[in-house]
Amino acid sequence: MGKKIIIAVTGASGSIYAKVLLDTLLREIGQFEAVGVVMSDNAKDVWQYELNNRDYENYPFTFYDKNDFYAPFASGSAKFDTMIICPCSMGTLARIAHGTSSDLATRAADVILKEKRRLILMVRETPLSRIHIQNMLTVTDAGGIICPASPSYYSLPQNFEELAKTVVDRALSLAGIEVDSYRWGEME
Repeated sequence: MGKKIIIAVTGASGSIYAKVLLDTLLREIGQFEAVGVVMSDNAKDVWQYELNNRDYENYPFTFYDKNDFYAPFASGSAKFDTMIICPCSMGTLARIAHGTSSDLATRAADVILKEKRRLILMVRETPLSRIHIQNMLTVTDAGGIICPASPSYYSLPQNFEELAKTVVDRALSLAGIEVDSYRWGEME
């Protein structure tokens, strides 16, 4: 049986990361059994503003309402392996760090942590306050992985999508998904 992945998209700026993540998962569809997606209302608004479209409606993954606590991954018994929150707002990070399950995304993150599974937060904010840093430490101490949306440049990306892919590929690698990506010191 393959991996089961949860993707949560929050209202942080950086919808390009979510788009590239969903596009990459679409190309790697043979590596997992299921992908469940939950988007906040703000995530949809920011996507429309930043990308000037509603293409999130066109992906063949199973989408769940932000308040659907009957979604399979709202319970540890569903055995979803990994959750990636992309981008992860500081508000979502804070709710996860403090165990406040106020919506499906934060409930799923709580489940992933309690079940000792892989939670990857692609945080997107600058500058960071002491509160943000403390919340990242709290989530890390609980077993989560902070993967900042800080792109790399040594692959010489030619456009925004290639730049975002440097971060998305890193997050997917952390999730155990094999992707064709630039690796420092390896031949292309």
